[in-house]
Amino acid sequence: QVQVVESGGGLVQPGGSRRLSCGASGSFAVINYMGWYRQGPGKQRELVAGINDGENIEYGDSVKGRFTLSRDNAKNTVYLQMNNLQVEDTAVYYCNVIARGWGLEYEQWGQGTQVTVSS
Repeated sequence: QVQVVESGGGLVQPGGSRRLSCGASGSFAVINYMGWYRQGPGKQRELVAGINDGENIEYGDSVKGRFTLSRDNAKNTVYLQMNNLQVEDTAVYYCNVIARGWGLEYEQWGQGTQVTVSS
């Protein structure tokens, strides 16, 4: 199984920056995917950024050029650096982890961390 712990949410002013962290732990052999999704008020959940086991990173169109995803394989952790935050980035941010071990695949979502962009 996989446990996911997120941190870093909070209140930030427009134009500001914030870094989110997501760590995975548990009984698995390899992590295939780690990514951040978000769900704003009245909106559907959308991809923010994700990285697969081939180190390929995908970004949502609305965050390209402003957000950067990085991964520390030794810590099973991904970091989402968010720059030039805008009011429309306000959302609950969820980490998603897909891992494999012993012939099984596990998918786990974090509990979510609120990011509020407001002056």
